[in-house]
Amino acid sequence: MNLAVIGTGYVGLVAGTCFAEGGNDVVCIDIDEAKIAALKSGKVPIYEPGLEELVRRNLKEQRLSFTMDLGAAVRHASIIFIAVGTPQRQDGGANTEQVLATAKAVALAMDGPKIIVTKSTVPVGTADEIRRLMAETTRHSFSVISNPEFMKEGAAVEDFMKPDRVVLGSEDPKAIDLLRELYEPFVRTGNPILVMDARSAEMSKYAANAILATKISFINEVANLCEKAGADINEVRRAMGLDRRIGPHFIFPGVGYGGSCFPKDVRAMIAMGEPGLDMELLRAVERVNERQKTLLADKVKRHFGSDLSRRTLAVWGLAFKPRTDDMRDAPSITVVESLLQAGARIQAYDPEALAEAKKIFGSRIRYERRNYDALKGADGLLVTTEWNEFRRPNFAHMKELMKSPVIFDGRNIYEPGELRKMGFTYYSIGRKDG
Repeated sequence: MNLAVIGTGYVGLVAGTCFAEGGNDVVCIDIDEAKIAALKSGKVPIYEPGLEELVRRNLKEQRLSFTMDLGAAVRHASIIFIAVGTPQRQDGGANTEQVLATAKAVALAMDGPKIIVTKSTVPVGTADEIRRLMAETTRHSFSVISNPEFMKEGAAVEDFMKPDRVVLGSEDPKAIDLLRELYEPFVRTGNPILVMDARSAEMSKYAANAILATKISFINEVANLCEKAGADINEVRRAMGLDRRIGPHFIFPGVGYGGSCFPKDVRAMIAMGEPGLDMELLRAVERVNERQKTLLADKVKRHFGSDLSRRTLAVWGLAFKPRTDDMRDAPSITVVESLLQAGARIQAYDPEALAEAKKIFGSRIRYERRNYDALKGADGLLVTTEWNEFRRPNFAHMKELMKSPVIFDGRNIYEPGELRKMGFTYYSIGRKDG
């Protein structure tokens, strides 16, 4: 099929590239000239495992191309995906201005019947708005389908190529049949393509992210209670996770969730309830998460005192999660800012997010190219992201490098007893001996 994907962020770039990998002819469109130039040369502006290799292969095979010419791309395609940003408004709701402006631009460029598919995460009712706006703008026939994405950053390519489910929201059977045909190669193992109305499809994205965020805040609340009561969250988590109604996923305690989806989508869902419906549970989820982000820095201040002006602290991990360079709403930002405010000197390392960190912290912290370099002369180490390379470090070497062997483990990746035997002072989240 001939496809156009408007927007080359995480969603659009992954979707367009994976559709091309499936044999389709895909044109990706963006208004950022520098980004388009880089993509044309096979350089991907985000870190996503496996993505750059797929971009280069499909560019070479001429199934994938990049352009700033929206009109030409729309005329080329029979199916047009809108994957532009929906930034957070001041009231927490999602700003759909880019989505609606894109839909109008598509309508103006149309030269015949088209299927318009929203991939952007949009408030319930946006498909209806797009339909009304386009009907006022074009005389050509079209269909609007809501097709939310459920990709995880760090595993986006795999999630797209092997989705748990594909959600299609529309009441146009012919358009649905074409989208089914497009997605069939990705669900050959039998995972479902769910067809529903557009409003339910739009809500499904928010509801999925909200329940995952709720699980994280819940386990963090339980971890804090375990710490107060003398229980061990690791044991509690294992007992909970073996209940098939609960499951073992998203019940790992830590320093809170971040990224481009959970914080924004929880706030947008709260805003959707206003006025008239107070989303009390989701407000609590957000409050718990914001409080959790302060926990690690508070442990540091309790250990060293509130004045950290004579302390140098190492930070391992800046991205909001492993396998990405995304620092949007990352817990590390709250942690580092709190330490800086208390006067600490920060030496930070992250395998992929240093460039993004420099945009946030500038010259206020020191950036290291190796994780061990961040430990030189450090009074303590904070682990804020659970990259695999942090899980089995050389503790003896770490102890030699550090001024004092203190670890504040915000992801519970180390064993308290083992570290204490090696002479470390160790703090974790919600563990009896941590």
